[in-house]
Amino acid sequence: MTVTRVSFENDYNAGCHPDLLKALVETNTVQTTGYGLDPYSDEARALIKSACGVPGADVHFFVGGTQANLTVIAGLLKTWQGVLSADTGHINTHEAGAIEATGHKVLVVPSHDGLLSADAIDLVCRAYAEDPTAEHMVQSGMIYLSHPTELGTIYKKSELVAIRKVADRWNLSIYIDGARLASALTAKGADLDLASIAKLSDVFSIGGTKCGALFGEAVVINKESLKQDFRSLIKQRGGLLAKGRLIGLQFVELFRDGLYYEIGKHANSMAMALAEEFRAHQIEFFVPPVSNQLFVILNEDEAARFGERAVFEQITPFENGRGVFRFVTSYATRREQIDTLFS
Repeated sequence: MTVTRVSFENDYNAGCHPDLLKALVETNTVQTTGYGLDPYSDEARALIKSACGVPGADVHFFVGGTQANLTVIAGLLKTWQGVLSADTGHINTHEAGAIEATGHKVLVVPSHDGLLSADAIDLVCRAYAEDPTAEHMVQSGMIYLSHPTELGTIYKKSELVAIRKVADRWNLSIYIDGARLASALTAKGADLDLASIAKLSDVFSIGGTKCGALFGEAVVINKESLKQDFRSLIKQRGGLLAKGRLIGLQFVELFRDGLYYEIGKHANSMAMALAEEFRAHQIEFFVPPVSNQLFVILNEDEAARFGERAVFEQITPFENGRGVFRFVTSYATRREQIDTLFS
C-alpha cells in the first residue's frame, strides 16, 4: 500500500488562500491599467499604509522576495557600500549571490539564533571606522534584518530600538525582510506590530508568497531618498509586472478584513501543535519554536521514519548520527496532517 506523504516542506507548497483565489477568478476579465497603476493596487496601497500608520510611505509590489531584496538593496547603497547581514540571513545563504550580482557585498555578522544584535553591528562599524586602511575596504551602508529570521526566531521591540540607535550612530539604513511577517506579527510573545516596524525601519517588506498569497510581496518605503525614481529601478531590475493588479488584488484581500493576521495565527497554532507532538516524542529543538518554522534534531532512524509519512527539509548533514531538519506550517496546514506524521 502506497502512503501519500503530507508536506511540511515550506509555507508556499499550496496555491493560495481560497478568499484570494475567489477574488482573482471573479475579477479575471476586468480590464485595468498595467504595472501596478490599477484601482486594486491603489486600494492595496491605501490599506497597507493605514495598517502601518504611515500615510506618507510609498508602497510597491514585487512577484517574489529575492526580487524585492536585490532591488531595495541596489537602491539604498552607494556603489562602494555593502549590506550587513546575519550569517544565517537569507540574502547571504539562499539567494544565489543575487546581492553580489547587483555589485554590492554582503557583510556577514555573527548572530545568535539568527538574530543580529545592536552590539554586534556596532562592533563591525567601529572596527571599520578605526581601521587606517578603511578606504580600501567595503563600507557598511545598511542593515538587513529578517522578521522572522531564517531560524524562525523573532525580534523584540527593544532589540529593534537598539539596532535603530546603532544605525543612526553610523548613518546606516535599516531594511526588514518580512517574507513571513504574518507569522512574526502573531507569534506568542511578539511585541512588534506593523506601526512599530514602520517607525523603526527605513524600508520593509510584507510577505505574500509565504503568507497565503499565490505570489507577491509588498515593499513599504519611508526613506525619502529611495522614493524618487524607485519605479524606474524596479523596471531596470525586471520587477515591474505588467499584470500588476494580480498582486494588488491579493493584498486587498489580505488586508481588508484582517485575513493576513488570521493566516499568521493559523500557521503559528499549527506549528505549536506540531511542536507539542515533537516534545511528547522526546525530539529536541535546534532553536526554541516561536513561529511557523520548526527546527528539530533527528537521528537517522527518526528522519527515515518521519520521511515515510511527510516531506520536510534537511538543514545540516548528519554528525554523530544526528542532523537538523525543518518543518514548516502555513494557512493550508491541517491538524490531521500533524496526526499523520506521528501515526
